Amino acid sequence: MTAHLYSGSDLKTPLTHIESYRSPSRGPGEPKASPTPHHQQHASPPGQDDFPEGGARAWLTVSGASACLFVSFGWVNCAGIFQSHYQANELSNYTSSEISWIPALQIFFMIFSGILVGQIFDSYGPAVLLAVGSFLHVFGMMMISLSTTYYQILLSQAICSAIGASMVFFPAFTCVSTWFLKKRGAAMGLVVCGSSIGGVIFPIMLINLIPKVGFPWAIRICAFLVLALLIWANLTVRTRIPPVKRSFELKAFTAPLAELPFALLTGAIFFFYWGMFVPFTFIVVEALANGMSENLANYLVPILNGSSIIGRTVPNAMADKLGHFNMMIIMGALTSILILAVWLPSSGDAAIITFAVLFGIGSGAGIGLTPVLIASISPLQQIGARTGTAFSIASIAALTGSPIGGAILTSANGASQSTKIFGGVACAVGTLLFISARVALVGIKPKKF
Repeated sequence: MTAHLYSGSDLKTPLTHIESYRSPSRGPGEPKASPTPHHQQHASPPGQDDFPEGGARAWLTVSGASACLFVSFGWVNCAGIFQSHYQANELSNYTSSEISWIPALQIFFMIFSGILVGQIFDSYGPAVLLAVGSFLHVFGMMMISLSTTYYQILLSQAICSAIGASMVFFPAFTCVSTWFLKKRGAAMGLVVCGSSIGGVIFPIMLINLIPKVGFPWAIRICAFLVLALLIWANLTVRTRIPPVKRSFELKAFTAPLAELPFALLTGAIFFFYWGMFVPFTFIVVEALANGMSENLANYLVPILNGSSIIGRTVPNAMADKLGHFNMMIIMGALTSILILAVWLPSSGDAAIITFAVLFGIGSGAGIGLTPVLIASISPLQQIGARTGTAFSIASIAALTGSPIGGAILTSANGASQSTKIFGGVACAVGTLLFISARVALVGIKPKKF
């Protein structure tokens, strides 16, 4: 099977066969074939392969994209705070599993919408998406502050705000990919660092503002911060490659799945996300059940997200040197081990806090490296659509992971061991599929990839 894939170390050279880097065999006396540049094969715009690797516009795009991650994934990372708050207040008559559908659907719509957002981006660029997404995200947050019933919170937080967040989340990643090649991992690390900082600041704001000004005004203050950052993002986030308008075709999203490496990578992201969001959602509830004070338990979310700043920057920078797939496999294995060997047997405040710190580092690569992996095996002008494909499938995992964990928790009368096992095993399966995708691309050779 052939596919125009890009190596992690040099995206300018297409791989014409997923099993090796070798050129097709030639007959006796034939001259050695030279690889056909990708821009000649696909009539790409001039200068497509001349990545600036920096410059004012490139780094402004990184800063604006980081703001996009701050307000999208940074906000979603508050799932543990909302799960605990709703359980004790507005939605106290609902079970943990029922409440967990709110953050699960929030993550689902933010990620699943990528299949449409990617198509719009490839055809029209980022401007319209950023403008509409900014309005929907801020409007949805304002509506959360007015919501008092389950369906109102579901509509405002899990649907309206989440779709808006999706419209700023995907363009951020894709635009940065057009400016960097050799430094792509490091640049993406700075972008996703925004989600970690948001995941620290938003929970701390909510923890301190809710007792002082109440839940509605706490949400509104957060919404004003989001608005300010999105204004900056609208002014700075730009793509280097002009959009190419094309009609919506389902084949554009399904065709990449016929490539074995891309299919395995998509499956890996699915399983890894299936398990990864379980600790994000239930670490506060589980800590409270084990006797941790409410104030300290709420700070587990910013602790986790604070440590993930390391996990979303250092591995990305190292991946540029060691190989993006190699680094993802290492971090995926670490995350699986932490859930099964640290969180599962943990008891006492110190053990849970230690897990939160280490899990933040380990799981950070799940957000930071997966879009880099997708970009590394995608033609430049199809990154938007192919990212949408992979993430829309992964969104099903984000949708079902937390409710499954909540259902397991409820059926076990609050005992969390089985929920932890589910999360750890899912991450481990994802890691095995990352390994399989790498083997399908370059074999088992211990090389940079």
